[in-house]
Amino acid sequence: MARKGFGLSAIAVGGLAAALMAATPAAHAEDKIVVFAAASLKDALDAVNKACETDVGEAATVSYAASSALAKQIEGGAPADIFISADLDWMKYLSDKKLTKRDTEVKLLGNEIVLVAPKDSTVETKIEKGFDLAKLVGDGKLAMGDFKAVPAGKYGKAALESLGVWSSVEGKVAQAENVRAALKLVSTGEAALGIVYATDAHAEKGVKVVGTFPEDTHPPIIYPVAQTADSKDKDTPAFLKCLQSAKAGALFREQGFTVLTPSN
Repeated sequence: MARKGFGLSAIAVGGLAAALMAATPAAHAEDKIVVFAAASLKDALDAVNKACETDVGEAATVSYAASSALAKQIEGGAPADIFISADLDWMKYLSDKKLTKRDTEVKLLGNEIVLVAPKDSTVETKIEKGFDLAKLVGDGKLAMGDFKAVPAGKYGKAALESLGVWSSVEGKVAQAENVRAALKLVSTGEAALGIVYATDAHAEKGVKVVGTFPEDTHPPIIYPVAQTADSKDKDTPAFLKCLQSAKAGALFREQGFTVLTPSN
């Protein structure tokens, strides 16, 4: 998903280094499945992990961060058994380096991106070509994931470019190291508006959805999953199977995801 260069100096929330450190478990237990998953999956995957424990025989240890940070960690030798990305690009990044077991790569989930505001905001709009987003943001900030690396940020920038409003708000963007950090900026009122996944807005009571970006304004939002090439845990295939089961699908749907795989 190649994009144009970025002239804006990012207003970072935390930093990539902090995200990388947070993403890596302190130690890898040989008898414990380790999952690296996109931050936007947290609520749904926590529930799925608990539901799959009986089938798999153990609960996985899950580390959440931006897909970009997690992919780089796996490339650097981090002990992950499963990677779930928020876009196809970062899965391809690892796959091309032979760091995944390609026959296990599956398009697992779909999502949408939405414009959110603090729950007490009076902002109203219709997201369409040329809508006055800059006026809506006013003197505040537009929170979104790092649009050079974080999938939600890349989707958001693509949508704003497609709608012809990117140049009007580029200087108002507050970039975050992952989509949940962008969501927090809005829920705490530090940003006037934000672009996050629909599932994030569903999980955060401190924001309200102002509008949904049309699907044709950005690449399809797809979450692929795969076993890593260096996976050591014997129960990893069982966990992958459970992720694609009917009970997991129901839990993902409860959080607003679209399930792309047929139930096992």
